[in-house]
Amino acid sequence: MSVPLTLLGLLEREPSHGYDLKRAYDTWFGHDKPLPFGQVYSTLARLTRDGKVVVSETEAGAGPERKRYVITEEGASDVETWLQEPVAPEPHLQSVLFSKVVLAILLGRDAHDYLDTQKVAHLQRMRELTAIKSTGGSAALLDTLLADNALFHLEADLRWIDVTVARLDQLTREIHS
Repeated sequence: MSVPLTLLGLLEREPSHGYDLKRAYDTWFGHDKPLPFGQVYSTLARLTRDGKVVVSETEAGAGPERKRYVITEEGASDVETWLQEPVAPEPHLQSVLFSKVVLAILLGRDAHDYLDTQKVAHLQRMRELTAIKSTGGSAALLDTLLADNALFHLEADLRWIDVTVARLDQLTREIHS
């Protein structure tokens, strides 16, 4: 899970204070593991330093000043590139796959195209793993078992992709409600 890119995606949706970003992140992506406030602000500091976001305004309050962050063109370009690139087909992708689908919907992008691209990448990796299984060698059984493990994970991802595609309209309505 890329916290910086996810926060950038949330900022592309609308300029926000750090507190609001944390709340949005936790609502959409932190069900089992909420994002610590310190991580939000340290990430925002790095994104500001790197020119991905700027502070648009600072509000005085009873506590510390509240800064409203706005994504820059460079930050938006990074989000666009990240959303278009398939994730390397490896086990335990659901959180990244899920994040990309939800962010694409939140940003009004075509999540279906992303899922199609991801499915193609998974199928290519499955062909590569199947080829590994068909080659012999001294470690053939070990290679076969490792390839089988990866294939089973990729098959589960493909099932998740298919189910998500089938529910994409429903998910879009739910996210925008």
